[in-house]
Amino acid sequence: MKKSLAMLLTATMSLGILAGCGSTTDSSTSGSTPSSGSTPSGDVVTIQVGFENTTDEPIGQAVEKWAELVEEQSGGTMKLELFANSALGSKSELIDQMVMGENIITIADGAFYAEYGVPDMGILYGPFFFETWDDVWALLDSDWYAEKCQELADKGLTILASNWIYGERELMTTTKVVTPADLKGLKIRLASSEIYVQGFNALGATAVPMALGDVYTSLQNGTLNGVENPLSTLYGQSFQEVAKYILMTGHIKNFTTWCIGTNYLNTLTEEQQEILKSTAEEAGLYNNELQSAADEEYRQLMVDAGVEITDLTEEQVAEWREAGQSFYEMGSTFGWSDGLYETTQAAMGK
Repeated sequence: MKKSLAMLLTATMSLGILAGCGSTTDSSTSGSTPSSGSTPSGDVVTIQVGFENTTDEPIGQAVEKWAELVEEQSGGTMKLELFANSALGSKSELIDQMVMGENIITIADGAFYAEYGVPDMGILYGPFFFETWDDVWALLDSDWYAEKCQELADKGLTILASNWIYGERELMTTTKVVTPADLKGLKIRLASSEIYVQGFNALGATAVPMALGDVYTSLQNGTLNGVENPLSTLYGQSFQEVAKYILMTGHIKNFTTWCIGTNYLNTLTEEQQEILKSTAEEAGLYNNELQSAADEEYRQLMVDAGVEITDLTEEQVAEWREAGQSFYEMGSTFGWSDGLYETTQAAMGK
């Protein structure tokens, strides 16, 4: 059975490793106009942090904590300037600017990095790829992950920290689903990523790429039969009003990373880079505490809203995992290295 996020936090802290493969830097405050250049006043290095989440979400609160840590540990010589709700631009827009050397940090994951030029990282977001969160941390501490981070850095993006939990992705539907057979033919909303889409097709669903903002109406009118995401996102979008069943699949152990342009990172001193990296890791642990509490809270809110929640037994999880195995036979479709699945399993100590 999958472990709780609280147990995960303990494992994360005991491992003491889960940072990125590079250093981190960013600047904070919110609602202000984006600044140009990294030293707007005196010797203060200001880095802009753009992300899609709100500051009410655990990740948003943890980024604020990160900004506090950077300012404190740098003695006020470094500042992170925060832009929530995509106020600084879309992820693609920010990445383009970062690669050109702008003083920006943003949040991304392996599915994005796969499309950016390191296809092997896409496997991290395949269905039931990780059995436990300990598997996640083991892989992130492996030589394989370090090599992939270096490939990404060579393409212009450096991962600063990887120990931020985004949440376990669960399945919410308008009719009850327990087994893979129940999913067959159901239209399930997925993000517009080939990895996500093909992963759910492999499980037997009909994956429908769609903007999250269009899902409520589509569930309401029957265009969609379901959607997957962490509980906090499902509740935040009010899907409990139009879909009354949740299967706690945990089909993706969704960790996320913070990245910065390699060229800009190299303009900072080693001390500044280390401050960014260490504070990003520390804020990641804070994020994980918040996520653990939020997961329990949102589960209860779903129950209070009349949603029926089903937990899987170990045998049922094994059945779902077996159903998803065909996805890992599609490696050539995604440009994966030969034997990637076996390589990553070995890196986890399997």
